[in-house]
Amino acid sequence: MTTTGEDHATARGGPWWWTRWRSAVLDTGLAAGSAAECGAEGVRFAHDAGIPAAVGVVFGVLAGSALIVRRKWPIAVVLVSIAITPAQMGYLMGIVGLYTLAASELPRRIIGSLAGMSFLGMLIVMFVRVRQDMQRGTWELGDWFVPFASITTAVGMTAPPVLLGLYVGARRRLMESLRERADSLERELQLLAERAEERAEWARGEERTRIAREMHDVVAHRVSLMVVHAAALQAVARKDPEKAVKNAALVGDMGRQALTELREMLGVLRSGDSRDARERAAVPLVAVGVAAAAAASRAADDEGTGDGPCLSDVDELLGQSAAAGMAVDLSVEGETRSYAAEIEQTAYRVVQEALTNVHKHAAGAKTHVRLAHRVSEIAMQVENEPPPELASASAARLPSGGNGLVGMRERVLALGGVFVSGPTDAGGFRVSAVIPAA
Repeated sequence: MTTTGEDHATARGGPWWWTRWRSAVLDTGLAAGSAAECGAEGVRFAHDAGIPAAVGVVFGVLAGSALIVRRKWPIAVVLVSIAITPAQMGYLMGIVGLYTLAASELPRRIIGSLAGMSFLGMLIVMFVRVRQDMQRGTWELGDWFVPFASITTAVGMTAPPVLLGLYVGARRRLMESLRERADSLERELQLLAERAEERAEWARGEERTRIAREMHDVVAHRVSLMVVHAAALQAVARKDPEKAVKNAALVGDMGRQALTELREMLGVLRSGDSRDARERAAVPLVAVGVAAAAAASRAADDEGTGDGPCLSDVDELLGQSAAAGMAVDLSVEGETRSYAAEIEQTAYRVVQEALTNVHKHAAGAKTHVRLAHRVSEIAMQVENEPPPELASASAARLPSGGNGLVGMRERVLALGGVFVSGPTDAGGFRVSAVIPAA
């Protein structure tokens, strides 16, 4: 069973307000970088303000260190970055602060207001700075450049972090909602299972009561009458033969009636058992787990058999790729031999997925497939050259799930092998895998 939201929440823990140690390390590193940036920019600020450089550096370090509380007080971090914007420092803190603010649970009006204040402050500061630089003769451009540079810089410093933060926050809330729904569904399934067990127990009790009642009605009553008539038959057998005959006939009739009613009750019980079996089959709570386990067992058995592809099918695989327009060649090193079914299937799947990626991302590129049969392992490598420009342009539009390399790596690592993939110096791509033969 996967980890639910409640278990996930209790498993995390970090210092102070951080939920994880990784978050604390990240924020500390960002705060250190921001402090270093503001400290370096504090020298220029001290020179422009006519104060000692040490004061400007200390001021910048203290202001930049405020980024460490970005998760707990994102509004304060953004306000500090806006406040030091006229000093032309705190750019990193402003970007990270706006991202954190947008990704938080704060109302949108607060996020929009602070983002607007940051945009306006950056716009004014850049307008003044660019205008001063142009008046000093640093840049020789037209008057249009001042508003253009100001607006472009302000938008670039505010819009991307805000949009990214909104996306990350929405995605985080969606994941939390899905986790809560999974927890709720699990609790509902447990409750339904308990109720189904209670209903089954109640039904068994009702069935026992019904059987006891039917047995009493059919057996006890008829047998009691049979015993009475048998006693009467014994008493009058010698004195009144005719009456004895009548009593014997009555005993026989009652016995036949008892047998008939017993057969009817047994028929009802048999039909009730089949109906209960159908009802149990219609209840999905137990069937879900049994079916899942059976499916997993069948999948494991299928993988353990030799019904899947093997290395002898690589030639056919390459022929299919060649028929699709790929220039592909195969080179085999060492003595060809057979391996375990799962090893051959994994090797085949690695070559197959690598060729598929070439079709997707490097259509038209020449591809080299190498198989090496070594003493204790089998190695495979699929390398493609840079694709032609037209082919690569068309291949870039092909959709990709992004799971091919991950799946190949998981297959190889599951067998204790080594998997490496990445671009080549020539501009192509190489996939290499080594799988132990044992």
